[in-house]
Amino acid sequence: MRHHAFPDDLLSAQRSWAATYEALARPGATATTRLRRRLLRLSTSVYFHPYWTRPHPAAGRAELAGLVRGEREHTRDAA
Repeated sequence: MRHHAFPDDLLSAQRSWAATYEALARPGATATTRLRRRLLRLSTSVYFHPYWTRPHPAAGRAELAGLVRGEREHTRDAA
């Protein structure tokens, strides 16, 4: 059951963005050029998604990032 108003493709792109960002930030990360390019593509996908044509996009962007951050922290705590 979904408890948010974000489209699944936008949520998926934000999750991929967070995972890519973490991979790039790891000490000794390899293939950094590939990761940077992926991060840029995902940033574009998230930022220019049609969902943001709705009113108050800045608040929505913060909510989306917080939602994904919370999911990732919950997953880490469960492991």
